[in-house]
Amino acid sequence: MLTTKTVNEFLDEVASSSPAPGGGSVSALAGSLGAALTSMVCRLTIGKKKYVDVQAEMESVLKKSEELRTKLTSVIDEDTEAFNKVMAAFGMPKEADDQKVARNKAIQEATKSATLVPLKLMELCEEGVGFARIVAEKGNKNSLSDAGVSLLLLQAAAQGAALNVRINLAGLEDKKFHDEAYEKVVNVTKKIDAEVAEVTPSVLAKL
Repeated sequence: MLTTKTVNEFLDEVASSSPAPGGGSVSALAGSLGAALTSMVCRLTIGKKKYVDVQAEMESVLKKSEELRTKLTSVIDEDTEAFNKVMAAFGMPKEADDQKVARNKAIQEATKSATLVPLKLMELCEEGVGFARIVAEKGNKNSLSDAGVSLLLLQAAAQGAALNVRINLAGLEDKKFHDEAYEKVVNVTKKIDAEVAEVTPSVLAKL
């Protein structure tokens, strides 16, 4: 599992000639780090007299952001596993006609599954941006830059996931699946970008 490796081991695998782990797993890691920073800001706010009015809210956000971090972290391995299944499908025999049919079906199904993983990542990042916004606006001001980094990491993770969805959609024959997934990518991207663009100026103004 990628998540049990040291930082250097993970980086070495990413830097290797193997196509996985690649952008998908790295995007999931970025999202996980974003959620972790949100949790950190919560913990640096809770218990401070100056922020007693928002303590209950910070405790709630902390619980949710930690649950989110667990989900995001699981996507690191899910993405690589999904990619490996696609590669396995491409490696199926294709000499006879029935083999070609079976191979194409396997490729299509594996590619759909590999598309659903980054779609899930995007939705998790959208949720995470909402939590990061709360800590950016109400959390410990000494950690404001950390809240800003959280927002940017979650946005970057979603953008990376969007690229993976798009490249997978290019090879799909199921138009309904293609159109629904593409629409979701566009909508989630717009929501995240709009929220980050709305919060970032106020973060910069307070620094």
